[in-house]
Amino acid sequence: MNTHEQRLDALRRELKVRGLDGFVVPISDEHMSEYVGGYAQRLAWLTGFGGSAGTAVVLTDAALTPAAAMFVDGRYTLQVRDQVDGRFYAYENVPATSIAKWLGEHVPAGAKIAYDPWLHGKGWVQAASRALTEKGAELVPVETNPIDAIWQDRPAPSSAPALVHEERYAGQASEAKRAQVSEWLAENGLDAAVISALDSIAWLLNVRGSDVERTPVTLSYVIARANGTADLFIEEAKVTPELRQHLGNAVRLAPRSGFLPALAQLAGQRVSVDPDNAVQAIFGALEAAGAEIVEHRDPTVLPKARKNAAEQSGHRAAQARDGAAETRFLHWLSVEGPRGGVDEITAAERLHQFRRDTGDLRDLSFDTISGAGPNGAIVHYRVSPETNRPLEPGSVFLVDSGGQYPDGTTDITRTVWVGPGEAPAEVKDRFTRVLKGMIALARAVFPKGTRGSQLDSLARQFLWQVGLDYQHGTGHGVGSFLSVHEGPQRIAKGAGGQAGTEQELLAGMILSDEPGYYKTGEYGIRIENLILVEEREIAGAEGEFLGFETLTLVPIERALVDRNLLSGDEVAWWNAYHARVLEVVGPLVDGEAKGWLEEQCRPL
Repeated sequence: MNTHEQRLDALRRELKVRGLDGFVVPISDEHMSEYVGGYAQRLAWLTGFGGSAGTAVVLTDAALTPAAAMFVDGRYTLQVRDQVDGRFYAYENVPATSIAKWLGEHVPAGAKIAYDPWLHGKGWVQAASRALTEKGAELVPVETNPIDAIWQDRPAPSSAPALVHEERYAGQASEAKRAQVSEWLAENGLDAAVISALDSIAWLLNVRGSDVERTPVTLSYVIARANGTADLFIEEAKVTPELRQHLGNAVRLAPRSGFLPALAQLAGQRVSVDPDNAVQAIFGALEAAGAEIVEHRDPTVLPKARKNAAEQSGHRAAQARDGAAETRFLHWLSVEGPRGGVDEITAAERLHQFRRDTGDLRDLSFDTISGAGPNGAIVHYRVSPETNRPLEPGSVFLVDSGGQYPDGTTDITRTVWVGPGEAPAEVKDRFTRVLKGMIALARAVFPKGTRGSQLDSLARQFLWQVGLDYQHGTGHGVGSFLSVHEGPQRIAKGAGGQAGTEQELLAGMILSDEPGYYKTGEYGIRIENLILVEEREIAGAEGEFLGFETLTLVPIERALVDRNLLSGDEVAWWNAYHARVLEVVGPLVDGEAKGWLEEQCRPL
């Protein structure tokens, strides 16, 4: 089964054998992770889609129109058409529609549509079940995933060892974190909390791993108890003597396969489960056991999001190191790009090498988005040998990248003009409007209690003035040597109650500041820095106020700025920012790269 058409046919045959009329295939794992291990890449295997968010619905009867559909959000509307064959899948945009709505509209009465309860959240199951019931159809769970039955060379889950995350980076001992969770459980009259999100487990126990590309986590589950102890369910091969010593006697170890039986032993207990992070199978197991389920946000989420002093300090160190690597890359690109010998893959590999040269890189924080010309207009573009484009002289190049370092996670986007010659007036106008939005958010001062949705328009206003916008959020949370997309904080429009947009911004949270503009078929522009929420002392202030510290330190492309569009305050921000870049990053680079940096950082 080498083609995606053959795989689709095989899935339909398997569904027929099981008496099923359809199956829902998400990008997900048992932990509802954003990025998943190779063993869980079922959607990519089936359809060819390489994005980080998407779902397919396959109906067993290939004669139906449509017989299958791919659901993606605005980030992937172009990519899905490049990667998924439109002869077999209809393209559906979320949130303009939803899987539940589509099922209600296209599934015939009496149909049995299957889903894997280890890959979907409770809310999704309830919505899809309601839509099908109204149609006289049924949503049914499967005991084993039908794709696994036909994916003959499916990789095994990683057996890499779990690693201890040193307290000098974590800033707080695991015992203290578990004590906080224990206190929270006691305050809420709870006996236990099920922790299934991999980054939550990593934060709580001060462990990391390499089981998921781009996110340093280890496959496991935790049941945290009100008495301060915890049960860690993890494969024996992943447990080192160092890990045992680090966890101590208060953390009991059990095989990962023991998680489900352990849930069955919680009968009669009040158990906290986060419906945003826990799959339906966990809820089903607890209900079957007779536990009293109390839905709460995972108690590690907010403490994890609010970086302590050690994590903040580590992040600044990581940003300086990463900024030097990015600076060396941008200097290299300024020399090689105009010669015409660089393509998207070459650029991404060269940037990766500059990060490796720091000596501290553990992984990239996500697959580098290296988009030349029209590929830059694909918001979450992922270069492949089939799509690889040269960086043509006289064009726009967008590169969004980041690194995983033991002291911090980075994420930065820079858009550059590949010379020679001047950029067109339209490109400079769009770039400068994006820049103005990025500066407006970076300079924002706001009262405590402000939500991400309330700040989003600051970054869009200058594009809105000329009838333009972008179809992605303005900012996402970032972890501390953890997920590059970390909740609960988010800066976005908030339409439809999007997750995180109504979260109050709190001191210690790290977010991205990344407005953009994308002209389909021509070019893309995005400028992204990471920002830290900090307390602001304002003379005479009536109440508590917050602002942002800009953490990312890399020069912004001068050649794309229309100076006439910038206000005096914006020019002052630009000059102060670049003076800071030169102060911090300058000592970390030398030679021609140092001279280039000094030129880029001179006052505007």
